[in-house]
Amino acid sequence: MENRINETYLIIGTNLGDKRINLKEAGKMIEQRIGSIIQQSSVYETEPWGIEDQPTFYNQVLLVQTKLDATSVLGAISKIETDMGRIRKEKYGSRVIDIDILFFNNDIYDSAALIVPHPRITERNFVLAPLAEIAGNVVHPILQKSISELWNACNDRLSVKKIDPCQTPTK
Repeated sequence: MENRINETYLIIGTNLGDKRINLKEAGKMIEQRIGSIIQQSSVYETEPWGIEDQPTFYNQVLLVQTKLDATSVLGAISKIETDMGRIRKEKYGSRVIDIDILFFNNDIYDSAALIVPHPRITERNFVLAPLAEIAGNVVHPILQKSISELWNACNDRLSVKKIDPCQTPTK
């Protein structure tokens, strides 16, 4: 644990069960175990990335303030996924919940357990669309380009459609 307040951008996604409830439940658990959600994007319905023959996803980006360090956030995320019933069968497969760290402050991590910024941010509309909504001016600490610039340059052609307007987080 650290004493300072850290800011992390998380993406949450789901394509099994009641997707809206899954996102809300993940948000509640993030607030209980990681920190305060201070901003959240709209919910986006997105085509599956990696394996096409599966249901569409609902994705949302959250900005969270936390006293945890990045490794502790990763551990909490893993526990939330397990507690919500995530079973890791195949890479990019269907899941009840998926939570990834996109950014942690302006920090750069590159270890076997944790790579931040997330290494595939620039390849995926389902990440860039909600991230640009709440963090368009944030600059990627390695690429030195804003999220809006990265989204405009993204070659991903999979559909990303806003379905729920952005709302202020509720306590």
